[in-house]
Amino acid sequence: MAAAPLTAPVTAPPAAAPRRPGSGARRGGLLRLPFYLLSLTMIAPFYWMLITVFKPVTELDRQPPSFVPEHPTLDNFYDPGYSPTQVNPGHLQGLFQRFQVDFGFGRFMFNSLVITITITVGSLLIASLAAYVITKHRVPGRRLIFLMIVASMMVPWQTTLVPNYVIMRNLGWLDTYQGYVIPALAKAFVLFFLVQFLHSIPDELIQAARVDGAGEWRIWWRIVLPLLRPALAAMSIFIVLAEWNNFLWPLILVQSDEMANIPVALARLNSYFTGAQNQGAIMAGGLLASLPSIAFFLAFQRYFTRGIVLSGLKG
Repeated sequence: MAAAPLTAPVTAPPAAAPRRPGSGARRGGLLRLPFYLLSLTMIAPFYWMLITVFKPVTELDRQPPSFVPEHPTLDNFYDPGYSPTQVNPGHLQGLFQRFQVDFGFGRFMFNSLVITITITVGSLLIASLAAYVITKHRVPGRRLIFLMIVASMMVPWQTTLVPNYVIMRNLGWLDTYQGYVIPALAKAFVLFFLVQFLHSIPDELIQAARVDGAGEWRIWWRIVLPLLRPALAAMSIFIVLAEWNNFLWPLILVQSDEMANIPVALARLNSYFTGAQNQGAIMAGGLLASLPSIAFFLAFQRYFTRGIVLSGLKG
C-alpha cells in the first residue's frame, strides 16, 4: 500500500484580473486635478500682471480687455514720448518717471535691497550666536530664557507697533534705515529653528575644538556657522520674503517718498495715480517687486528642503 504524501499539493494562486492600460495614469490625473485648479488661482493673476506691463496705454482701458498684448511695448517702464509740458495722447509717465526723488523708482529698489540684506544677515548672525550659547553652553537659566523666547512667538507682532513707533520717535529714527533694521533683528522663530538644528551636532565636536585651543568666537565662526549652512539658507528664505514684502511697519515708520520701500511705494503709486491707463506702470512696479523674491526662492530651494528635514533629526 503506497504511503500518503507528507505535504499537500501546492496550488497556484488565482490569476489577478488584468489591469486596463492607462487606468492608473487616469486615476492619478484625477487626484491631481484639484491641485491644478488651485495653481491656476496663482498663475492667472501673475499672467494678467505680465501682459498688462507690456500693453500700450490705448489697450489698457479697452473693453472687453485683451488677454494678449497686440502691440507689446516697454513704455510702462519708461515712455520717451511723454512730455510734462504738452499733452501727447497715448503717452503717460512710465514707472521710472513717476516719483521726483534722487533715483526715481530705483531709489525704492535700493532701499528694499539694503534693508532686506541687512536684516537677513544681521538676524541670522545674532540668532546663530544665541542658539550656540543656549545649546552648547551651561548658562544658568538657559532653559527658562529659551522658553521665554519661544513664548514671545505667541504675542502678535501687531501689538508692538505703537510702542515701537514711540521708541523710534524718541530716538529720532523715523525715516531712517535704523528704524527699519534695529527692531527687526530679533527673530524668535529663527532662534527656535536653529536651536533644534544645533541639537543634531554632537557636543564632542565642540569639546574637541576647545581642547585644540580654539576660542568660543572661533568655534562659532569656523565650526558652528558652516554646519548651520542648510538651516541658515532655509531661514533666509523666510526672512527675505517677509522683509522684502513688509508693508505695515514701513508704512507707519516712513513719512517721505525717498525712504519708502517697494511695497509702500506701490501703495502710494496706486493712490497718487488712478484710472485704468495708469495700471501699466503700477503692474510694472509689481513685476519688478516680485522677480527678486522668486529668483531668490528658486536659487535656495534645495537648501530650504534640506534644512527643514535636518532640523528634525534630533531634539
